[in-house]
Amino acid sequence: MSESVLVLNANFEPINVCNMRRAIGLILADKAALVLDGRGLIMTANRGYPRPSIIRLQNMIHRPRPQLKLTRREVFRRDGYLCQYCGKRTLDLTIDHVIPRHMGGPHTWTNVVAACSQCNHRKGGRTLDEAHMHLLRQPIEPPSSAFYIFGKHLNENKEWEPFLSGW
Repeated sequence: MSESVLVLNANFEPINVCNMRRAIGLILADKAALVLDGRGLIMTANRGYPRPSIIRLQNMIHRPRPQLKLTRREVFRRDGYLCQYCGKRTLDLTIDHVIPRHMGGPHTWTNVVAACSQCNHRKGGRTLDEAHMHLLRQPIEPPSSAFYIFGKHLNENKEWEPFLSGW
């Protein structure tokens, strides 16, 4: 019941991911319709219900496009879980400010990168020039497209791809 379900707006625009329990509740309350199941059945005492993979809301929900929050996990995801100084892939990643905060560097997408603890320690509170280091890639704000936002679920839900690629 905790599997992910893609929620589409009435115009088939992806707007959210919820768990299967919530999706079935929306379907039974006639607030959503099943678009794609393909996961078998949930059996009750009286009947079987299809296990949804994608549902579509019956009424159009007007809301702004989702924006990515600047979090450690999203910075690591944007940078491909690689240190942006040495290129090492490690679980011991930290967040580094390219222009240190004490020098007036903002906490924005274009000023934070993933760094291994050794490189972060080596750079310290200095600028790139002062530390004689360089970035593998310039940090940018990731796209706020549905494919990027909900794409992390594609490994276990390949059937979502046609619904995400158009937005």
